[in-house]
Amino acid sequence: MIYLKLIWSYLKIGFFGFGGGYAMLSLIQSEIVGPGWISDKTFTDIVAISQMTPGPIGINSATYIGYTAPLQAIGPEASPLWGVLGSIICTLVVIIPSFLLVRYAGKFVSRHRKSVAIEGIFRGLRPVVIGLIASAALILMNSENYGSIPAEIIPSALITLGVLLLNLFTRIHPILLICAAGLAGYLIF
Repeated sequence: MIYLKLIWSYLKIGFFGFGGGYAMLSLIQSEIVGPGWISDKTFTDIVAISQMTPGPIGINSATYIGYTAPLQAIGPEASPLWGVLGSIICTLVVIIPSFLLVRYAGKFVSRHRKSVAIEGIFRGLRPVVIGLIASAALILMNSENYGSIPAEIIPSALITLGVLLLNLFTRIHPILLICAAGLAGYLIF
């Protein structure tokens, strides 16, 4: 039964994950944290790890949740092979809708690119993507990332604000910003 629930969740993520990984973070969170497959903290960890590993967050989360959810549902006597099967299923299920949409809808859109209807649809979708990405930033501003007491929240917020401002107004490479934030975290915490 867990496999059917996972398939349904990752089909929704695959079909409605318009705008990329950050835009679909709120959808992924509601689909995998909502049923209790993982905690908010683990979700935050998945997002962080997904940024360090190759591949989009949708695929990385599918692989991870596909592995852990069946093992939790079956219990301690579960073979790791049930998790491997879940990883394979979830990863394929989240990829297939995008593949089909790009393959078939892509031809239609490119053929009718100058159409008023297609142009209108994309004009409506662009702001949604921006809103979903902004929502992802707010989702990640939680106690798992910022702490729960002022001594943790204030330095974390200052690091966030500093990196944001440096990224917007300087040409410092993002890798240097990541390293500097990690060093600041090490020294502060």
